Amino acid sequence: MLCQFTFCNFKSYKNETVFDFQAEPLPEFSDTLLGEDKGGKLLPVSVVYGPNGGGKSNLLRALSCLISTVTKPIRQLNKNREPFIVQQEDKSEPFLLDDESRNLPTDFEIYFRQGANEYRYLLSIKEDEIEAESLYWRAIGGKKTGTLFTRERSEIVLGPSIRKRGISRSVNPKMPYLSFLAINYNLPMIAEVQSWFEACIIRNYANPKTEWELWVSEDETIKKFALRALNDMGIDLTDYRYDRENRHLYTRRTIHNKVFELDYLEESAGTQKLIAMLPVLLIALKEGRLVVFDELDAKLHPKLLRYVVSLFKDTTLNQHGAQLLFSSQDMTTLKNTVFRRDEIWFAAENEAHESEIYSLYDIRREDNEHVNNTAAYDKQYLEGRYGADPYLTNMLAGGGWE
Repeated sequence: MLCQFTFCNFKSYKNETVFDFQAEPLPEFSDTLLGEDKGGKLLPVSVVYGPNGGGKSNLLRALSCLISTVTKPIRQLNKNREPFIVQQEDKSEPFLLDDESRNLPTDFEIYFRQGANEYRYLLSIKEDEIEAESLYWRAIGGKKTGTLFTRERSEIVLGPSIRKRGISRSVNPKMPYLSFLAINYNLPMIAEVQSWFEACIIRNYANPKTEWELWVSEDETIKKFALRALNDMGIDLTDYRYDRENRHLYTRRTIHNKVFELDYLEESAGTQKLIAMLPVLLIALKEGRLVVFDELDAKLHPKLLRYVVSLFKDTTLNQHGAQLLFSSQDMTTLKNTVFRRDEIWFAAENEAHESEIYSLYDIRREDNEHVNNTAAYDKQYLEGRYGADPYLTNMLAGGGWE
């Protein structure tokens, strides 16, 4: 489970940026939280709002960049321990609107839980080469931290748990040492970390090609649940069939006891997206994976988007710590009946064209109190009271042609 992600000098983000899945002490939706009390509770869902060009996608791409940097060499050599579902690759690029930043490395730090342990992994990249890298661990709820390895360019120091195993310290400057260890050695903690990165699912629905990518599960349980979920959302399919030889999907409906089969592409755009997306989401719920979707709301009715969010908040379905992180422009879902205040994040550019993020929980009213959990989040956001101004007011206030 993802606890916290920190990065700096990536695309539109110049300064250190912290995105947190650790739950704040809030009363709302407390029964949906994940994890053990001794390690602190984690959020099952987080959503990022903000104007176009504010940095929503770049936040998700930063996380995607870190994950794909670790998993790419493992995937290329077929050394994965977990089946890859969907992972989009992103390249590290520095903040370019500053002479100093464009010559500095991009830094990532991720803190997550896997099994009985918590891991902290740091990676610094400049021009595709690894500047620095380190991996630390501790038991969940524990106080003592152990070092697995540290790296400064070609200089690598091994921690005591792997130092006596004859581990090579010679690695390609463009390859993460974590990936090198995962590919070449059977080390329990490295394997645990590797499995977490491999299990992450990343999709960008802003890319039209994504709509044509299908992932069909062989698991009959997943198929039955997907069909039931589609029916719950008013899409009355009785079955679907995937022709593997032609790599084509067909949907089935039963009308007056007669089965009718349609080409998947004959369905509405929203139905196509749901059919393609639901098996992926259900696998994530079943196996406890992190799902990162850019523009999840694209082509989805708001009620369907709320249904997807509700799947991850249902602890009877989400028993293994699955998490959903997505960006959205859908204001009708920005409500206190759908999200906790710490699950809502905003991304926006400042006057220097640097992206910044903050959660709704971070915002203070004029009396210095937190925004109330009974507030109309959507209305207050459109009024510009949360800072990430969707600029509707400014557009309408422009007046005239001059």
